Amino acid sequence: MTKLQLITKGLVKENPTFVLMLGMCPTLGTTTSAINGMSMGIATMFVLIMSNIVVSLVKNVIPGKVRIPSFIVIIASFVTVVQLVMQAYVPDLYNTLGVFIPLIVVNCIILGRAEAFASKHGPFASMLDGLGIGLGFTCSLTLLGIVREVLGSGSVFGAKFLPAGMDGMLVFVLAPGAFIALGYLLVLFNKFTAKLR
Repeated sequence: MTKLQLITKGLVKENPTFVLMLGMCPTLGTTTSAINGMSMGIATMFVLIMSNIVVSLVKNVIPGKVRIPSFIVIIASFVTVVQLVMQAYVPDLYNTLGVFIPLIVVNCIILGRAEAFASKHGPFASMLDGLGIGLGFTCSLTLLGIVREVLGSGSVFGAKFLPAGMDGMLVFVLAPGAFIALGYLLVLFNKFTAKLR
């Protein structure tokens, strides 16, 4: 697999949200706006890239019996870094994302990539894999956030475009709207990318 294929597979062929259906908790819980979705995606991508690199570097040192717990400790270390940086520099965003930041530790995308890819490949390939899957996840969350924000509040990235006194459909800001928007986006994504996969 070429370097470009390692990156692009996460966008289409192995998109964590629209193809593999992984990471649904943050996908549905944090995408009430485009900025929230994008921020959660970027935080997850950072943890994914860094944990993939470290797992690939220490894979031969970790005994098989404690492999998964060791991966979780590595992932938790990078989540702690993300949490502290967000709390220090973007406290409003940190408060908005709330419990979903610590939950990155148990995100099946990250542990899955550590087990399925990083533990079997070198650091550079693992970094590219993390970048590709992370980009796919970030794009998915941002797209879902845009759709929900546009339909729910008539704005995109906080910029309101509906006339004063006119609001969006409340359902898209709430949990049912996440399921509805995700369902339609899944259909559209799979319809338009069927030939690419």
